[in-house]
Amino acid sequence: MSSSEIPIDIQSYSRYAARMLASRPALAEALPTLAEHPVDARWLARRFEAITGTRLTPPDQPSGVSGVDEAVLARALRILRVEALCAVMQRDLDGRAELSEVTEAMSALAEFAVQAGIAVLSRDLEAIHGVPRNAEGERQTLGVVGMGKLGGRELNVSSDIDLIFLYEDDGDTTAPDGADAATAGRLRLLSNHEFFTKLGRKLIGLISELTPDGYVFRVDMRLRPNGDSGPLVCSLPMLEEYFYVQGREWERYAWIKGRLVSEVASEPGRRIERLLTSLVQPFVFRRYLDYGVIGAIRALHEQIRHEAERRARAKPARINDIKLGRGGIREVEFSAQVFQLIRGGQEPELRVRPTLAVLGVAARRGWLAQNVAEELSNAYVFLRKLEHRIQYLDDAQTHILPSPGDDRLAVARAMGFPDEATFMTVLDEHREFVAGQFDEIFADKANGGGQKGAGAGTGDCECPPELWSECLADEAQTGDLGNQLTRLGFNDAEGALDRLRAVWTSSRYKALSEISRRRFDQLVQRAVEGAAGTGEPDAVLGRMLDLLSTISRRSSYLALLTEYPRALERVVKVLAGSRWAAGYLISHPQLLDELLDDEALAAPFDWPSFKTQLLLSLNAAGAAGNVEVQMDILRRAHHAEVFRILLLDLQGTLSVEAIGDRLSELADIIVDVTISTVWPHVATRHREVPRFSVIAYGKLGGKELGYASDLDLIFLYDDDDDRAPDAYAALARRFVTWLTTHTGAGMLFDVDLRLRPNGLSGLLVTNIESFRQYQFREGNANTAWVWEHQALTRARFCAGDETIGATFENIRAQVLATPREALALAQEIVAMRRKVLEGHPNGTKLFDLKHDRGGMVDIEFTVQYLVLLHSGAHPALLRNAGNIALLREAAQLGLIDTKLAEDAAAAYRLYRKRQHKLRLDGVEAARVPGADVETERQAVMALWDSVFADAGPV
Repeated sequence: MSSSEIPIDIQSYSRYAARMLASRPALAEALPTLAEHPVDARWLARRFEAITGTRLTPPDQPSGVSGVDEAVLARALRILRVEALCAVMQRDLDGRAELSEVTEAMSALAEFAVQAGIAVLSRDLEAIHGVPRNAEGERQTLGVVGMGKLGGRELNVSSDIDLIFLYEDDGDTTAPDGADAATAGRLRLLSNHEFFTKLGRKLIGLISELTPDGYVFRVDMRLRPNGDSGPLVCSLPMLEEYFYVQGREWERYAWIKGRLVSEVASEPGRRIERLLTSLVQPFVFRRYLDYGVIGAIRALHEQIRHEAERRARAKPARINDIKLGRGGIREVEFSAQVFQLIRGGQEPELRVRPTLAVLGVAARRGWLAQNVAEELSNAYVFLRKLEHRIQYLDDAQTHILPSPGDDRLAVARAMGFPDEATFMTVLDEHREFVAGQFDEIFADKANGGGQKGAGAGTGDCECPPELWSECLADEAQTGDLGNQLTRLGFNDAEGALDRLRAVWTSSRYKALSEISRRRFDQLVQRAVEGAAGTGEPDAVLGRMLDLLSTISRRSSYLALLTEYPRALERVVKVLAGSRWAAGYLISHPQLLDELLDDEALAAPFDWPSFKTQLLLSLNAAGAAGNVEVQMDILRRAHHAEVFRILLLDLQGTLSVEAIGDRLSELADIIVDVTISTVWPHVATRHREVPRFSVIAYGKLGGKELGYASDLDLIFLYDDDDDRAPDAYAALARRFVTWLTTHTGAGMLFDVDLRLRPNGLSGLLVTNIESFRQYQFREGNANTAWVWEHQALTRARFCAGDETIGATFENIRAQVLATPREALALAQEIVAMRRKVLEGHPNGTKLFDLKHDRGGMVDIEFTVQYLVLLHSGAHPALLRNAGNIALLREAAQLGLIDTKLAEDAAAAYRLYRKRQHKLRLDGVEAARVPGADVETERQAVMALWDSVFADAGPV
């Protein structure tokens, strides 16, 4: 049952409303009209004008407040507050206002009071002390930052407001522009700091002092730098220094919601808003994933909960504190904002303030299960509505549920329930869910929480695990550690000790903070235990120590692995599973975060959603004009998906063919997104959407991309504008730069452009019609011509303009279907095979899976020959379906023997699997003992001899 189903008379429900309406008959009469529309900035401005007869404008346009002095303003704001609260209460209790309307209405009232106060008080102070200016003579204004719920536009109906006062820079007041000498001589000039301190004090009094008309808001200034002991106002340079010298973790949490609530319509207002944003964002949102914040929020919450419990012991009714108690509003806020602090530096989408908006982003991005986000959101809305109904009773700043009796029954009915019992059952369900989710997120998993503690399983070593770093300095204890390592299965215990000793005596380790050193020690001990459980403990321990050394100076990564032992277990599996995977993780430690995401590993690949989210993040960064951030976003997104594929690969859940497909699909998206992101940065662009396409050759063209494969690409355009060649050449150059540049997040791909028309001597971009003419040029029957057509068998439209892509596919089909003389084509391909073999000599006794006779190249050349010779008669061969599928197609068409095709296809599949495994093990040249693949080699040679019998030897 909803509250709208139960008619509620606010005078009978709220003792506060009853008093106000009884003492203000005109308000009682006008309330139905006032409550017809939501209370917003326009509503407040209209009512203020009706009360005072004037409008408000910024302080540099004083004419609009000439009829309002401080006393008139103080009374008007208090009248306005009563009207607004009664209108909001009426709309809320009769079901016309959602939670967001209520909280935004109260936030708008607070902003209006602050801006009105600054407008009037600044005018009055400037008449006495002059206009505050910086060293360049620019007018300065008081910047008022709303923190907490005011900053998030989530203010409750009886809330205080947390404020911080700022000004742009030091300077002094001067006479107003155009002031005569006599006026200027009467001014008592002040420093900017003195001026804004006076203004701040007067603003606090204007808003918070209790008068016969009441008050507007209670004002809390304790969140300013250095709290109550700090100056009332501070300059932006002082704030910047404070952030980087003294700023604490809880202050990062507080500043998430920080928002300028003073006016930003004037140039001074816009300037201070812009400068403040540039200071706050890097302080709050760290560049790297920041799991260290979990412990800080946990500690902050423990302090809050302990204080709530202490108060409850002194006054038992406080046990029902729906804000600070277990399962209360604060725990929902913490559960949402932890995502912002951890990920906000990399995900601009998370830099929003309202709690419900954060939960929505977390669910949409898969960081929080959809049902969990919905339950938390429902609980938050329920608790906030309940908070308001409690406060409506007496306009008291309380979050304590009334004791059983008339008030609790009234609250229950105002929440839409028929009785206390039903209401309490639903309330308890919400609080239990919130508390359980909070405990799940913030449980100290490194020290209990059902997880095995550091040093577990270390056997009977006399040296305590937490002191291993010190034990290595003692010869007797070092020997004991060596014995311990031997018992754990290490083949080279002395080598392991040397590696441990090198880590613990390094300057990098000695430079760590105490908490980071403690975490590092725990992780090293767990690394020893984890490596002992693998097939190669010595190698895995070495890789693990390399990783820990890499991340040691990033406390957030140490915190991640300490907080989440499950992530550490998966790290060990990755490091044990593949040398290449180990190197990839060490090179991109931000991927550690992916090891927590069970749902992402289990979920099917959703490339459209991935692309949409990637574009949202890129556009958000682009709006701020930050190219480097955009490049890093691309890299992190690509690395995360590659790592996800790699994890599935190591689990054995993806075939080699599926891996090639997924990596190729991912590359297509990265290429396409890069085009659309780069184009706005091209200064010579002449249209909103480029008529430009990327064509993939080689492994990407054949959808057989590997983890470290480069991209063979060409660029085509179809645009008759005279500016097009230069614009698209600039786009192509910038595109290649974006893909190949090393940034702090690594790089994306190496790009090979040698397959474009006329190779390296050709134009970087080619008009589609020129490409057609090049492919059909006459009189050219040299080897390069055939080689280009061989390459074209594995080419496809990759990204960009789809119309150009379709035109390319038509050209490709026409070229491949061109009639050819069988023997001449066979001889040229055999000659090309001979050149490839000569270019890849193998001086070992091992068999090169790719280049030796009977290897992968023989299969690929055979397929290319069949496509070039028979596509005209058999269009099915034009499909870029991969070598295995095309062998099967050729056999079904009767072009080759079915048994030969099946055996060669099986050989190709085995070769790719063996090559893939060797590459993951870090082996550059994929070579194996010949006896291991003799059957497959003979099958490939049999197919080759059958197809090229008349073309001569290789």
